[in-house]
Amino acid sequence: MTDAVSDCNAGYKEEVERLRAAGVAGRNGRLRDLFDYLAERGPDAESASQADIAVAVFGEAQNDADDATVRVYVHRLRKKIDDYYSRQEPGADALRLEIPSGIYGLRPVRPVGVSEMPALPRGSAVPRRFLLVAVMALVVLCAGAFALGRSLDQPETANALWQPVIKAERPVLLVLGDYYLFGEIDPLDPEEGRLIRDFRVNSQEDLLRLQEAEPERYAVAEDFGLNYLPFSSSYALSAIAPVLESNGKTASVIAASDLRPDMLNRFDIVYVGLLSGLGPLEQQVFAGSGFRLGETYDELIDSSTKQVYASDEARRIAAPVFYRDFAYLARFTAPGGAKVIIVAAERETGLRALGPIVARAKLPEKVAEVAADGAPFEALWQVTGQQGADLSDRLILARTRR
Repeated sequence: MTDAVSDCNAGYKEEVERLRAAGVAGRNGRLRDLFDYLAERGPDAESASQADIAVAVFGEAQNDADDATVRVYVHRLRKKIDDYYSRQEPGADALRLEIPSGIYGLRPVRPVGVSEMPALPRGSAVPRRFLLVAVMALVVLCAGAFALGRSLDQPETANALWQPVIKAERPVLLVLGDYYLFGEIDPLDPEEGRLIRDFRVNSQEDLLRLQEAEPERYAVAEDFGLNYLPFSSSYALSAIAPVLESNGKTASVIAASDLRPDMLNRFDIVYVGLLSGLGPLEQQVFAGSGFRLGETYDELIDSSTKQVYASDEARRIAAPVFYRDFAYLARFTAPGGAKVIIVAAERETGLRALGPIVARAKLPEKVAEVAADGAPFEALWQVTGQQGADLSDRLILARTRR
């Protein structure tokens, strides 16, 4: 053990210089100052205190030291170092530096062996509840895949909504509204953490950008490669996918986060999900709509009448009381020529109700009228729910759109 430690310490200075040359902590600034401070203390030094770092790196008086600032910068530096090594080809005897969780110091380590199981990033232990969310996301994806191959009890002829897509030569993409999740991990207590859905953060790239722009808010955030789908998407998909299949139309399923603008030049699009999950489709949906979004994705506002249609599912779903949700249906042609169908809702109850409505052999009369001859249109339903169950629905309006 002593020889192994001596061997690691011998290469410590060389590895410090390699990280400096690679610009892992930047060429200057507070993060580089922190790296230099920890590096100069050496591999055998005791963990620095937050107060020591606040004084030495940030120039704060001992009694004014900001512990939160120190934790944020140490976390950022740990992540920078881990990210750097994750991009390197590991050698058999590769020495690396790390900032162990709960320690404010640089430590040299050399891999002992290779595990068959992929390791979690150091300092980023994921609580079991995180893994449960990932498993639930997998269940929803499996349910959607099952629904795609299901063709029982489907109408022989699709209704007016689907005719333009079925007759078109383009293949269909079933686009499911998904959501990017990131975690926040306390570097001193990794078991304490949480998953966050932030509408400003829709990808790993967004998270990295905000970590640079707002380090005080996002520096302790971690990317876990997690996206989730609302469970109601599987119910809607189980009604919609067989309509296409039974009419000889093949379809592929992708997440909205994977949709790229050029795909609208090659595919027709059927979106299934919540209004908040539209992602790259949002601008096109509301560009020709008579509605606009309110302060949140739980509100649709009629641009001409100023009537607000707001879901109260989020406030009441846990109690055994009735609440309202709103489901939105639209069809239009995108600039790239794609025929786009939007099956969406403000919340889960509305989407669960809308799937069977649009899959029936006959649409409600007013919807069928505006959907005739492939015309662009939109429709809105009010759905009454109770604890997630869609109890009844009422068509509010159906009209043409630009």
